[in-house]
Amino acid sequence: MRLVRIVCGVLAGVLVLLAAVTVASLVFNAVTAGEGKPVRSLWSGRFVVADGVMTAFRQWGSHGTPVVLIGGFVEPSFVWNDVGPLLARDHRVYALDLDGFGYTERRGPWTLAEWADQVQSFVRTLGLGHPIVVGHSLGAAVAVELARRGVASRVVLLDGDALDSGGSPWFVRDVLVHTPFITSALRIATRWDWPAKKLLANAYGPSHPPLDHALVQLWTRQLDAKGADHALETVAGRKAQGFSRAELRGLHIRATVVWGGQDDVDGLTDGRGTAADLHARFVLIAGAGHLSMLTQPAAVAQAIESGR
Repeated sequence: MRLVRIVCGVLAGVLVLLAAVTVASLVFNAVTAGEGKPVRSLWSGRFVVADGVMTAFRQWGSHGTPVVLIGGFVEPSFVWNDVGPLLARDHRVYALDLDGFGYTERRGPWTLAEWADQVQSFVRTLGLGHPIVVGHSLGAAVAVELARRGVASRVVLLDGDALDSGGSPWFVRDVLVHTPFITSALRIATRWDWPAKKLLANAYGPSHPPLDHALVQLWTRQLDAKGADHALETVAGRKAQGFSRAELRGLHIRATVVWGGQDDVDGLTDGRGTAADLHARFVLIAGAGHLSMLTQPAAVAQAIESGR
């Protein structure tokens, strides 16, 4: 009986603590709540309506085969600022922000199908024919889906395995979706630098620029956009969207898989596995972390070109 009382006491303490944290989170969210800002007030770059979504994009080059660059989770198109000009020597290069990230209008539902519809519409609207599509991290699955649809002539999976596995366990995802904690975490990340610095240090890997306030703002300013909280809560609360191993093996697409040798976000084994499933060439970029296009842009550009 004593053991039962101890267990009941511990459980009661945990429930009280959870209730207190939940209340604190709700109060914090209420105090920091805001409507968000229109994307046009946050970024003065170019936009085009793609699949009904006002889509932010960048462009380099004036001739050659078109290349479309797609970022991953919470990655604005600036991540391609070094790779884009290198590819632009022989290509027309376009980098866009997927719905939910960067400075594209937030509409939803933030699924693989919707992102592919957005990029497919982007390609058609700009008259790009059948471009080479490069997808980083989460964007790798979007690139594969575009190849499956026949939109992309060739795809490059950069630090992304395009798998539907991974992500948080289902019970953690349910907690994220049905409690205020993820909203609090996102707002903390936009108001204090230290959480973002930790995440960026891991993503950049061993070679990264100074993790100062200016760099943090470059990444987190997008979170001021109208609807950004809801979009990120939705995406973070889901299982990773992509394909099964069997589905990848059943595809017949032209692909190259490129991976940072020091990528601690997505495993090297998964990258090699996806390359084997797609019968694709695998390129390892030594010394690069997950954000290989920022730390090793010349090597990434060369790997994209090498698939021709």
